[in-house]
Amino acid sequence: MKKIYANGTDEVAFLEELKKRSGETNKKVTETVSAIIEDVKENGDEAVKKYTLKFDGNLPEYYEVPRDVINDALNEADEELVNALLNAMENIADFHNRQREQSFINAKENGVVLGQRVRGLERVGLYVPGGTAAYPSSVLMNAIPAKIAGVKEIVMVTPPLKDGTPNKDILVAAAICGVDRVFMSGGAQAIAALAYGTEEIPKCDKIVGPGNIYVATAKKLLYGVVDIDMIAGPSEILVLADETADPKFAAADLMSQAEHDVLASAIMVTTSERIADETLAEIERQKEYLSRKEIIGKSLEDYGAIIITDCRHCAVELANAIAPEHLEVLMENPFELLGSLDNAGSIFLGNYASEPLGDYYAGPNHVLPTSGTARFFSPLGVASFTKRTSYIYYTEEALREAKDDIVLIAEREGLTAHANAIKVRFE
Repeated sequence: MKKIYANGTDEVAFLEELKKRSGETNKKVTETVSAIIEDVKENGDEAVKKYTLKFDGNLPEYYEVPRDVINDALNEADEELVNALLNAMENIADFHNRQREQSFINAKENGVVLGQRVRGLERVGLYVPGGTAAYPSSVLMNAIPAKIAGVKEIVMVTPPLKDGTPNKDILVAAAICGVDRVFMSGGAQAIAALAYGTEEIPKCDKIVGPGNIYVATAKKLLYGVVDIDMIAGPSEILVLADETADPKFAAADLMSQAEHDVLASAIMVTTSERIADETLAEIERQKEYLSRKEIIGKSLEDYGAIIITDCRHCAVELANAIAPEHLEVLMENPFELLGSLDNAGSIFLGNYASEPLGDYYAGPNHVLPTSGTARFFSPLGVASFTKRTSYIYYTEEALREAKDDIVLIAEREGLTAHANAIKVRFE
């Protein structure tokens, strides 16, 4: 893991290199995914099943998971897991319920009525990886805000395990959250099926959920045919630390993100060289007893760094420039910095707000903008699953009062038919 002294040059060079890991999708991947999408568009379920057989080795026992199989997974599940998921669900629901957006109506004295109607999308597709990277927490984080938003139907797709069966933990999460239908399909073919609809998989208005590069590329290519949550890059964490930070905590939290992927990025920005050195030592010590130490090592070597800077203000400036997915503040009086930290997906304040707390349990969503897009994107939330329609009512007298302004603007823009549509009402 690199140790960099902030001098206006070295840290900038490192951050520029970091951006390259989220560059353009490999052309071969794009070509492959485009062919799959076109095939599914033309041939529907036949194509989806063909690719399932090709990529997963065999066809599952059933295409759509029967409701009794989903219910059985919940009834037979480890009680401790169910209770943990229910507790997490309660926190997630409590947080997202506070995001509800209300419709409004504004009736003015002159008879004009203006308003906005807010309602949930009709149908949302949820993609959930189902092999070795199976995350029931992602089911909760995607399905719960969708339900709160008023989405009428949630359709989940998830690839089968090697033996052709669904991942039981994912079914448990789906049952708890009230997912309506579950199909055994993964990869770009499942995304295409959700976007276009097939004989069996219904067409969705939006697709959410994590996936590999083929899934991410399919979502990107199909954006416009269907809405998507975001184009997610590799996971990342930035830890701000001062002299009061505990190197043991900092090291553990950096590695919690590095274990996701060799492309994951874990960075510390600190005002203390002592904390930097002790954190590096802690990483070497703790890494040895972690199951994914090879991935962690590769990630930290290629995309990890500890940047030593002169002051808290300098650290905050760097954090805003990086705009990380996860931002931890292991500094004295962390709330003092909250108003200055403008670019981050989610902020974790203090020694006991470890990043995995947000991944699983606290309540805020763990679907967050990556690759610096926290400068302009927001976390997944209830608003992600709603649509808004405005409406207008004018009386004759109210339009008469406004007509000259409207006609003037329309004619200035050269749109005489626009102007005429107003004029004819008063001839």
